[in-house]
Amino acid sequence: MKCLVLDAMGVLFQSADDVSELLIPFIKERGGEAIEEVIQYAYIEASLGNITADEFWCKVRLSHECEDEYLSRHRLSDGVSELLATAQHRQIPVWCLSNDVGRWSIKLRENLGLENRLAGAIISGDVRARKPNHRIYEALISRSGFIASEMLFVDDREKNVLAAQCLGFNAFLFSPNSGFEQLIARVAAL
Repeated sequence: MKCLVLDAMGVLFQSADDVSELLIPFIKERGGEAIEEVIQYAYIEASLGNITADEFWCKVRLSHECEDEYLSRHRLSDGVSELLATAQHRQIPVWCLSNDVGRWSIKLRENLGLENRLAGAIISGDVRARKPNHRIYEALISRSGFIASEMLFVDDREKNVLAAQCLGFNAFLFSPNSGFEQLIARVAAL
C-alpha cells in the first residue's frame, strides 16, 4: 500500500449520517424546511454538484449565512489524529474521498485542521458523482497518481467498500468500535 484513502462522514468525522444526525435537526431548529424528504433531496442535489451550496440553503428556506454554524456541529472521530500522524511518520499520503457539498467539505477540513494533513480530497459535489459510482473512484485514481491496487480505501458503508474492491482497490470496512486500532496497526506495519 502506497496511499491511504479515507471517507469523511463516519471515518474522519464522528457523524456517520450527517444529514439525518446533524443537518435535518439544524434546519428544523432554525425554522427552515420541515419536510425531511425535501432536505434529503436538496442535499443529494448539492452533493452531486447539481445545485450550489447557496441554492441548497435557499431550497431549505434558510440563509446561507447559517452555513458556518451548521458546519461547527461536526467533530473529528477519536483516533483520526493518531492515524494521520502514523501515516505521516510512515510517509504514506492520505486522501479523502467523500460524498459531500464541495464548499462544505473544504470548510470542514480547514476548520478541523485536516486540510494541511491530507494530500488531497475528491468530493462528490466537485466531480459530480457520488460513491459508489465508479466515476468518483476514477477521479481519485486520476488525481492522486496512484493505481487502485496501491491504495487502501476505508469507508463505513459496505456498498462503497464493495464498489472500490470491484475497481481493484484494497478496501477496509470501517467500524468506529475497532476501526482506528486496526487501521493504525496496519499503517504502522508498512
